[in-house]
Amino acid sequence: MERPLRLVIFDATQTARAPRALGLAWKTGSELYRGLGWIDAAYGARDFATALDWAARIEPARHVAELQFWGHGKWGSARIDREIWDRGALAPGHALRPHLEALRERLTPDALIWFRSCETLGARAGQDFACALSDFTGAAVAGHTFVIGYYQSGLHVLEPGATPDWAQTEGLAHGTPDEPRAALKSGPARPSTITCFTNRVPERLRSASRAA
Repeated sequence: MERPLRLVIFDATQTARAPRALGLAWKTGSELYRGLGWIDAAYGARDFATALDWAARIEPARHVAELQFWGHGKWGSARIDREIWDRGALAPGHALRPHLEALRERLTPDALIWFRSCETLGARAGQDFACALSDFTGAAVAGHTFVIGYYQSGLHVLEPGATPDWAQTEGLAHGTPDEPRAALKSGPARPSTITCFTNRVPERLRSASRAA
């Protein structure tokens, strides 16, 4: 059987609005990752439905072991321009649910969905999103609790059926877990920090998640 795919979806709409450099960084970074053999393919997305369809259909003879999203996020969500992927997308009748169901069929038993976006797993909403998505897809869900850039702090992994082991206050600058208002920036001294050149979730984080 062929090796399963490692994929990246990035927000292609950012190159048309400020800061354009951020969108170019995602595009260039995905090309670098592919050139180094860290991923198999990348897709510049303008909406989630098209992006998830791409992930569900590319090289149909191969399964998908990892899907990374590079773009904007807020607590409990990922975003392409003004479109939001959050827990509500899993609800029956939501426009994204059929696309997520199709992706689910492609995932390996130990697959990972990794949101490389600001604070997506932060606060109560972030934990709720991780729990719901991991249970729905059967994949581990990874993401960050801080604002990310070159440094990407607060990286955590949640396996299906597991309980989040990070604090709902992690990464919060202002507000509460139920009503977050601002997140802290990533930095080398922050917890669970990697850089944008880290191409894999550290095995210690996945091992800890499996043991939890």
